[in-house]
Formats: sequence, C-alpha cells, structure tokens
Amino acid sequence: MATESASALSLLESWLTSRLSTEAQAWYDEKRASLSCDRDFYIAFALVPRKLGKADLIPTEDEGAACTGWDPSNWTVDQAARIALLLAGPEASFIGRLEKLCATGDVGELVTLYQALPLYPNPASLAKRAAEGLRSNVVPVFEAVAHRNPFPKRYFDQAAWNQMVLKALFIGSSLHPIQGLDARANEALAATLIDYAHERWAAGREVNPELWRCMGPFLNEARLEDVNRALASENRLSKAAARLALGAAKFPEPEEGEALSWEEIHQSLAPC
Repeated sequence: MATESASALSLLESWLTSRLSTEAQAWYDEKRASLSCDRDFYIAFALVPRKLGKADLIPTEDEGAACTGWDPSNWTVDQAARIALLLAGPEASFIGRLEKLCATGDVGELVTLYQALPLYPNPASLAKRAAEGLRSNVVPVFEAVAHRNPFPKRYFDQAAWNQMVLKALFIGSSLHPIQGLDARANEALAATLIDYAHERWAAGREVNPELWRCMGPFLNEARLEDVNRALASENRLSKAAARLALGAAKFPEPEEGEALSWEEIHQSLAPC
C-alpha cells in the first residue's frame, strides 16, 4: 500500500478506535484480519453500518488530516470503517474491489467511495473512475466527487474539469464547494459557459449567478454585453455576481448595487 494510503488508513483506524464500543471494535478487528478473502471483505463491507452504527465522526483538528484539502467533516463512523477496510486489504485486490463496489453500490455506498478518492493508492490512475461518478445524475454521487474534494483539482485534465463545472450548473449543483474553482478557470471553460448562458436566456430561464465566477478573468469587450445583461437583471445575486466578475477582469464596477462575496452569494443560493 502506498505511503499516503497507509497513513490515511492509520488515521481512519485511530478515529474508529476512539469512537467504537469495545464490542464494535472487536468486530472490526475480526473482519480486518480476514480481508484476504474477497467474499469475507464484501460481507464485512455490507455489514459495517449494522455492526458499527452511523454516528457522526466529527474529527477534530488535533486528530490530523489524511491529506491536504480532504474534508471528512460530514463523515460518519460507518463511512470511515468501510474505507478503512478497503484500504487495509491486499493492494493487489484494491482496484478489483473498488470497481465492483462502484458497480453494485447503493447511493450511500457510492458517496462514501467517491468522497475517499484522494486517500486511495495511486490516485492519479483513478481519474476515469472519478469521471464515472460525475456522469451520475444522482446529485449526492456527483457532489461526492465535485464538492469539498481535492481530487478533481489535482488529477483532472482541462476537458474533464470543464465538463464537471458545466454539469454542476446543469444539474443545479453549487460551484462554491468545488476546490480549485478560481485557480483552474480557463478560457475554454469561459467560452463554454457563455454559450450555456445564451442557451438559458434563449429558453427564458435564469442563469446561476455563480457562473460569473468562472468568467471574470476572461471577460473582454465582446463579452461585456453578457455581463451587462446580468447587471440589468432583477435578481440581486446576479447583479452582485456580475460586479465581482467585472472586478476580476479589471473593468470598472458600477457605483450602485449590492456588494457581496462569492461566499455570501453561495449561502444565499443554498436551500434553507
């Protein structure tokens, strides 16, 4: 097992040790000792929630982090245990087990598996598997890859990255939780998003204000008409987003209008 994955396994198991009852820990230890057998692994993986429960993990800063950018703040005990069992098995069995779990898993299992992408051995080789998660029309599965996950920022090529951002808008998912959104903005994405905005407007639909976050650095005179359309909108968030885009492009911002941050726009868009 690669060094980073071994470190992630050690961290996950330390979290479990401090949270499991004596009986639950004994069950985990017993199953961990029999991971060389595929049948035993799949049975244990399926039984984890029943045997260990689904309590919130709530890791603290003092407990460390498995890798930079990985966010387990919303994880549960069963999620940590399932990934620990997957990482603790023979390295030669890892890819086969991961692929089978992704092919047969329910929504909750898929969310767990995709959220853990940065923890797996040789993560750069898993870009295609991550892209499969993004193809899902089940929003929680898509967001397990796209949101609060450093994997896309690190390992997606530009085409895969741009497709992820576009699909997030298409399915009504927020852009704000995508790590690296500003750093990986690019001209090709800006052109695609302008076309997407035109399609929305032609259909009489609003454009998600977060779209302008990816447009700002690539605004030019030819695209100012589109930004002005957002500024003229009755939607206060669209107006504020257009102001931010103009600022990022070094164009003069309008003197009047509400000044909001991207965080504030995201929070205003989020459902109550």
